[in-house]
Amino acid sequence: MADAAPGRRRMKPAPLLFEPAAAAADPDRFFGLESMDDPAELLDRSTELTLSFRAATDRAVEFQAVAAAQLADPRRFDRLTAAAIAERAGWTEDYAKKMVEFGRDLLTGTSPADED
Repeated sequence: MADAAPGRRRMKPAPLLFEPAAAAADPDRFFGLESMDDPAELLDRSTELTLSFRAATDRAVEFQAVAAAQLADPRRFDRLTAAAIAERAGWTEDYAKKMVEFGRDLLTGTSPADED
């Protein structure tokens, strides 16, 4: 992620706190944002949550890719095809192939940019 512009504070992802089941059952309730009256506070907290969710999504995608690469490893006797991985994860077969490749890069510590 690029550094913040000069004069702007860099936002850190907020910790993701899970709400009690009763609060989560209320569709109008979301991490207490609905009860904030100060728009500046609401913007700050909702921005922190957005950054946290993006970071969590990026991390989860990396774990998906690693798992896909491990499941497709030709050394496994029970390896899965890209089609089987796609079906299991709800992806297209082409996306599964890309995720397997990305996962292999993560596992070996290389990236497509390293190959230039």
